Amino acid sequence: MSTSISLPTGDQVVQELPWRWRVQGRIFLIGGLGFMFDAWDVTLNGYLIPLLSADWGLTPGQAAWVGTSNLIGMALGAFAWGSIADLIGRRTAFTATLLIFSVFTVLGAFSPDIVWFSIFRFAAGFGLGGCIPVDYALVGEFTPRKHRGRVLTAMDAWWPIGAFLCGVVTTLLVATFGDWRYAMLVMVLPALLVFWVRRSVPESPLYLVQKGRQEEARKVIDSLVERTGGEPVAWRLPEPGTAEKLTLGGLTGQFSGIWRYNWRLTLTAWSLFLTILLVYYGALTWMPKILIEAGYKQSVAFITTAGMTGIGLFGVIAAALLVERVGRKWILGITGPLSAAVLVVFALTVELPLVATLWLLAFGFLIQVAIPVLYTYVSELYPTHLRGSGFGWASTVSRVGAGLVPLIFGSLLWPYLGLPLTFALTGALVLAAVLWMARNAPETRGAELP
Repeated sequence: MSTSISLPTGDQVVQELPWRWRVQGRIFLIGGLGFMFDAWDVTLNGYLIPLLSADWGLTPGQAAWVGTSNLIGMALGAFAWGSIADLIGRRTAFTATLLIFSVFTVLGAFSPDIVWFSIFRFAAGFGLGGCIPVDYALVGEFTPRKHRGRVLTAMDAWWPIGAFLCGVVTTLLVATFGDWRYAMLVMVLPALLVFWVRRSVPESPLYLVQKGRQEEARKVIDSLVERTGGEPVAWRLPEPGTAEKLTLGGLTGQFSGIWRYNWRLTLTAWSLFLTILLVYYGALTWMPKILIEAGYKQSVAFITTAGMTGIGLFGVIAAALLVERVGRKWILGITGPLSAAVLVVFALTVELPLVATLWLLAFGFLIQVAIPVLYTYVSELYPTHLRGSGFGWASTVSRVGAGLVPLIFGSLLWPYLGLPLTFALTGALVLAAVLWMARNAPETRGAELP
């Protein structure tokens, strides 16, 4: 009995396996493509605001719903899908999120007015909001412990790729066809990714172990050991957990569970997500409109925004190189406030195109150092049974804040305070969040997933 208990558990074996591109790398690729389309769809909001404003004669308040409806849907999706993934499994939840946001984005292309458009964008956002927390839970639980920081950080490289492709493809389609609807029809592609997911991705062994599905867990773990060429060792499955059912009580139980686990960590996760992503989504959603209002031609504004998102790929590479050397907290503490400060300088120089573009590129780089490290950090703060919901609730908070950005930014802050002070206010919030993190949350570099 004592010998059995001393054996490593199956989920511990998975975390010590060698990394193989044909095994864990395939899951990284599939999850990354889902993340890429997520970025594409979110970024599309910024381009649609000036396009729909011109096509339907929208006021700034009406145009704000282009982004707000989508982001509020994402907030509800992050709440629901993070918890659902902890209850029904990572693979099933990931498949569902891809289908929902793909189908409703395509339907949005056939909207007759802003009301129907907002309804479809809300529904697409509901599926989209679940993609990130489910993605990170899925990829993270297949990734060996010593590679986890770099792999989860590298996941965010798919975001600037998707955002950049969105800008380039949207600019080309609008220039070619003169109609914004073609830019939305492209989003049929994520639905095709579902078939690859169903064929190539097993359920997370950490999830199976947690739910007490011992035979399924054993098959997945033994297969992973064999396919990666890991050293065969004797291992055991822990005692089965309690298989929860998908109920409202189960969802609210996950919410209370993350606060009972450690309220300081949860407040850290929520505040970091809210403030850092508030800065990012505020810039992403309104940047084309800001540049057009400053006198840039529409095509120039679109390409400049695409450059801001595209250079983020180098930020992600920098984050991947630094995350295991410097640590999560130091990177977030520096790049979060600094990215907001750079936006203030951009706003002060927006009428100088060359100078403003350089500052905008600097922002795109810095914010994409911060965001992947943020995702990695928060996904490591919670144990397996709370990881999806812990990440999902933090993402929900950020999406609620970001969902209000188009309305508050476009109708209140920008018109009355001006760009520099608006960005300065959001930067002060980021600074407060990282100071709280510095005092109340641990460094997770090299730590074993609980």
